[in-house]
Amino acid sequence: MLTINQLTKQFKVGSPVFSNFDAEYKPGRVIGIVGPNGSGKTTFLRILSVNSFPTSGNVHYNGNNIHESPSAYLQHVGLIHDEETLPVHLSAAELLEWILRSRTLWTDESVKNIESIFERLNLAEKDEQIGTYSTGMKKKTQIAAAFITNPDILIMDEPLRGLDKETRTVVYDLIKNQKKNNNSLILMSSHSMDTGDEIFDEILEFPLRS
Repeated sequence: MLTINQLTKQFKVGSPVFSNFDAEYKPGRVIGIVGPNGSGKTTFLRILSVNSFPTSGNVHYNGNNIHESPSAYLQHVGLIHDEETLPVHLSAAELLEWILRSRTLWTDESVKNIESIFERLNLAEKDEQIGTYSTGMKKKTQIAAAFITNPDILIMDEPLRGLDKETRTVVYDLIKNQKKNNNSLILMSSHSMDTGDEIFDEILEFPLRS
C-alpha cells in the first residue's frame, strides 16, 4: 500500500505545483498519470521515487515514510526516469547484472532472464557500452532495468516516449504481466489520455486539484 498524505510541492517562485493531495494506491493496480507537459506529472513521480522531497506532507509505503527510509523503500521499486541517466561505460547486460546483485537477487536463472527481456525488447546491442546507444536503445535499457527485479512498485515517467509501435506493444505486455503475476502497483505517466488507457485501472489527471 502506497499512502499519500497532504502532499504539497512548491518551488521558490509561483504557486504550488500541487497542494494537500491525498491518495491510497493498492497492489495490483495500474495508475495512469496523465496531463500536458508542465502540469506536474514528473514532479509528482520524482517525489514518489525519492528523487525529490515534498514541501510538506508525506508518502508512506507499508507504513514507512519513504523519505526517511529511502534505501529500504527503493529495494521494492523499479524506475524509469524522465532523463536518460545511465552509466555510459557499462553494457546494458552488465547494468542489469549489477542491479540484481546489488539487491541480492542474482540466481542461476538470472542470465537467462536478462537474455529473455532483451530479446523481447529487441536490444541486440546489450553487450555494447551504453554510451554508444541511441535514445531508443537507452529507453529499452531503462525498461529492462525497471522490470528485471519483478518490483512491487513500478514508477514510469513517459516510458513509451521514442519507442516504435512494436516495442510499445511489448511494454504493454510487460505491464500486464507484472500486474497479473506479481500483483505490482504500477504508476505510469503519459501526456495523453489515449496512451495506455486500455491498461489503466485508474487515471490521475494533472494538474492536480486540491
